[in-house]
Amino acid sequence: MPPAATATATVEPATAPEGVTPFIEKGTAAFRRVNIAFFCAGFATFALLYCVQPLMPVFSADFHIDPAAASLSLSLPSLLVAASLLVAGSVAEIFGRKPVMVAGVLASALLTIAGALMPSWEGFLIMRALQGLALGGLPAVAMAYLGEEMHPRSLGLAMGLYISGNATGGMAGRVITGLLADYGGWRLAMLGMGILGLAAAILFIRNLAPSRHFTPRPVKFGALMSNFGHHLRDHGLRWLFLEGALLMGAFVTIYNYIGYRLMGAPFGLGQAQVGIIFTVYVVGIASSTLVGNLADRVGRPRLFWITVLLAAIGVALTAVESLIAIVAGLIIVTFGFFAAHSLASSWVGRRALKAKAQASALYLFCYYAGSALMGWAGGHVLEHWGWHALVATVTGSMLLALVIALGLLRLKPIAPPA
Repeated sequence: MPPAATATATVEPATAPEGVTPFIEKGTAAFRRVNIAFFCAGFATFALLYCVQPLMPVFSADFHIDPAAASLSLSLPSLLVAASLLVAGSVAEIFGRKPVMVAGVLASALLTIAGALMPSWEGFLIMRALQGLALGGLPAVAMAYLGEEMHPRSLGLAMGLYISGNATGGMAGRVITGLLADYGGWRLAMLGMGILGLAAAILFIRNLAPSRHFTPRPVKFGALMSNFGHHLRDHGLRWLFLEGALLMGAFVTIYNYIGYRLMGAPFGLGQAQVGIIFTVYVVGIASSTLVGNLADRVGRPRLFWITVLLAAIGVALTAVESLIAIVAGLIIVTFGFFAAHSLASSWVGRRALKAKAQASALYLFCYYAGSALMGWAGGHVLEHWGWHALVATVTGSMLLALVIALGLLRLKPIAPPA
């Protein structure tokens, strides 16, 4: 667990009234165990989903495909994650939060191993698509679990720690696959990531306690649609859903194709060197935890637009013909993105006072759909017009996200439960 996880350990938990199940608060053993579990879950989710990003130039060379086709290794599972999120939340209403999350993490790790053994590009894509369906069992349910079990004043830090696990997994996935691919090819890289995902799944299972503020119930289609409609009628949630799509779409597009830029002229870096550059992902570990904790004290709207602006500046820097500027840009966009995502996702959890799983599912549906569509379209922009056109396109989407973030400063808050 990152050092920031213990920075607030001096806070004493509140005593719940007799007969009332207490929420989990900072400074308790339950808080530490839950955050270890979700750090591992976030690690597995991002490592297994995004480990293919540094391998896309290798896919292009080995299978003789263009960047847009290579990006299907990420866009296809991302799109199916988006679709399965809407179903996974409902399944969790019947079978419970923990069983659905456990099944998703375990299946995705096993499918990663199976993908490494596929003899053809089409077979590999099928395994990646199935992995996307499996991964949908974790993100929306994880956000709902935290929203239900954490005390409101501890939710920002808990969400930040979970997202820092995402950042750690994203960094490890990119660095490890880059190094392993340089040593033994992309199949060895994917096999190694599958084994690492299994280890993270075991730690998740061992540390996560069953839900205490959730009662399984049968899902009624009419009620489900009503919950979705309720959230979509909230203009604040609608803007946050759109922010998720814009931010994640921009972030993934840059990381999808930065390998092509760095391995091509004038830089000519090798696969292992590109993998090492992805260690800049470590700043996301710090930013999500730091900003998530700060938001509990100063408020999300005041911080959100600043993090979006930082991410936009980072995107623009990658257009400069300097390796130092590109690495600096990756650092800034990574810091800004993970901070913004931490704020937006916990904001959704605070604003949705009922049917939190459906609110989380809608946010993450937009989040992963934006990733899939913008990530795939970015390949065509790169193929036909080059890197600078790609940067201009992504910067435009980030400026739109900034305008929305500034508008959210006027959003009327909804009081959280006591």
